[in-house]
Formats: sequence, C-alpha cells, structure tokens
Amino acid sequence: MTDRVARDRTAGQHGDRPPRPRAWAAPVRAMSRILNADGSPRTPQPTRPGRSGIVDCGLYVDGERRPGRPQYADALADARRERDGFVWLGLHEPDLAEMTEIAATFGLHELAVEDAVKAEQRPKLEHFGEIVFLVLRTARYCEHAELTENSEVVETGQVMLFIGPNFVISVRHGDACRLSPVRADLEAKRDLLRQGPWAVAYAVTDRVVDLYLEVADRLEDDLDVLEADVFDRQSSGRIQRIYQMKRELVEFKRAVVPLQRPLMTLTAQVNRAVPQEVRRYFRDVQDHLSRTVEQVNSYDDLLNSILQARLAQVTVDQNNDMRKIAAWAAIGAVWTAIAGIYGMNFQNMPELTWTYGYPGVWAVNLTLSFVLYRWFRRNGWL
Repeated sequence: MTDRVARDRTAGQHGDRPPRPRAWAAPVRAMSRILNADGSPRTPQPTRPGRSGIVDCGLYVDGERRPGRPQYADALADARRERDGFVWLGLHEPDLAEMTEIAATFGLHELAVEDAVKAEQRPKLEHFGEIVFLVLRTARYCEHAELTENSEVVETGQVMLFIGPNFVISVRHGDACRLSPVRADLEAKRDLLRQGPWAVAYAVTDRVVDLYLEVADRLEDDLDVLEADVFDRQSSGRIQRIYQMKRELVEFKRAVVPLQRPLMTLTAQVNRAVPQEVRRYFRDVQDHLSRTVEQVNSYDDLLNSILQARLAQVTVDQNNDMRKIAAWAAIGAVWTAIAGIYGMNFQNMPELTWTYGYPGVWAVNLTLSFVLYRWFRRNGWL
C-alpha cells in the first residue's frame, strides 16, 4: 500500500573507537559525502561487501549496442570518443558507497545522489547543469483472491533517471517495474536508439505509464465488486474494505498525478534538451498519463459515493432496528398495562370475582397483540 522502497544504509566506520554495544546502536542517516575527522573527503566503505547494485551496463553507438558488458568508466570514455555513443547504466537499489563512486565518474550532483539512495521522492524533474534528474513513481497491481480490509492492492516503487550528454543512469527501487524488458525492446528499435539517452528516458517513462494503465483497469474491477457488495442486501458490505481500497487508491494517486508536471516540461517546445523527435514520443506518453489521471479521479469520486452510500445504509439499518424494537415494545406494553391494572390489589375492582376473568385477560392480550403485530407488519416496522 505505502511506498515499499529500500531503506537508508549506514555508511562510515568507527575509526579507533571501540564500537558501542548493540543496545546503544543508533541508525546513521545516509549522506551524500563522508568526511574524515579533519574534514577531508575519504572513500566510503560499502555497507554490504560483495554486493553490487549494477544490473547491466551497455555502450550504444549509432543506435546499436556494442558487444559485451564493459565497466561503466571505460564505457563512458568510449562513448565520449564516439560521435553518436552513449552509456546506459542500470542500477537496482545501490548503496551509498557504490553510488558515490558512480557519481564521481559521471559528474552527478550530490543532492541528486542522496535522493537516488533514499528513494523517498515524489515525481519531479530537476536540472543540474547539463544533467537532468527525472524521478518516477512506479506501480504494480497485486493479485488477491478477495478484497479484505488488509489486502495490498497496489505495490509502488521508484525509478530515477540521470540523463546526460553521453549517458543515462537508471536507478530502480522495488520490483514494481523491471527495466530488463524495456532495454530488450528498445535495443530492437535502432532508429529510436539513435536519438541518444533521451530515447531511453522515453522508453522507461512509457513503460511506467503503461503499468499505470494496467493498474487503473484492474482497480476498476475491484471497485465494481465493492459497488455490487454495497447494494447487495444479502452481503455484509464491511466498511473497512472500502477504507482499505481508498487508502490503496490514494497511494496510486500519489504516483500518477504529480508526474503530469514533469511530462509537461519535457514536451514543451521551449525545452531544447529533449530532441524534437523524442518530444513527440513523450507527448504520446503524456496522453496516456492524462487518461490515467482522469480514471483515478473518477475512481476517487466513485469510491467516495460508495462510502457515502454504505454509511447511509448503516444509518437506515439502525433506524430499522430502532423501529423493530419500538414495535415489539409497543406490543409488550399491552401486556404490561393490563397486568399492571389487575395487579394493583384493590378490593373493589370489576371482574375480580368473574369466573372467566383469567381467560378473558389472556384473550384481550392476545387479540391486541395480534392486531398491533399485523399493523406494524403492514407499515414495514416488523
């Protein structure tokens, strides 16, 4: 439901000081730069030795990938020597140490590096000189047999793109959107790859928005089920399920709606950083995103209507219960009134010595009770 992304990792060492006991250990905030005691930069140590966040690294020249998987520093040097070459470096949840080394090689800004490690950003577009930093929120529909008050409907993550003159770096957090199929599809489109790093940015953004459309379509099915349950008088229609669905929809909405502004910037005519041909592709992505935003807003309105309808039904059901209680209380009042009258222990009362007094009282009570019961049933109280 909430954003399921990688946590901050602890960087740095204790030096000559003995480590504190585990009970006193405190989390260390991830920083974009680690300094020695004298203030000079030092090389950060990886938080998980032997683990690399690099998924793939490819060198592309004239729209075609060169064979092999070179080191990113060598690939960048080769790309700068080629006229139409660029590097696509794919990362999955890199730690601070590895990201710092990559930033030093590609010249990334430290603030963007910190954002890429934390993965707690909303969709945005930032410029750091010639490098553009694009943040996307990814979403994936979670299969479930039945919608309950604890069901996870939408899983979210993040994809961040560093787009430079000769490179593009994709940083993925979570498994909501895998980029391996995007790379494979894009490598089959040589004409598009000739557009350079922005072709990769388009392909990744297009894949993210396509997943939005899939999630929106599946959410519509869940809303249909909720709506049918609310208006089905044989169903309990638990209101907790509606609240859970609304929370999942809000999570999805946080991923979709803020992306409109970055896409508007990318498709603007005044944006010279994006090639004109690629801007046409981005406009197609923007159209798909607009459709998704409209769907999400309509789902939000529909879910509010379902919630209000269920609350109204709860109120009506409570009123019906109160009417039933009042009806049975009225029937019981007949017996209470007659029994109270003949239980006052006065000596001079009519029918006290009547032979048929006792069965007569029963006959009157039953007759009045039956008449009231029929009257309440006819008026819908029972």
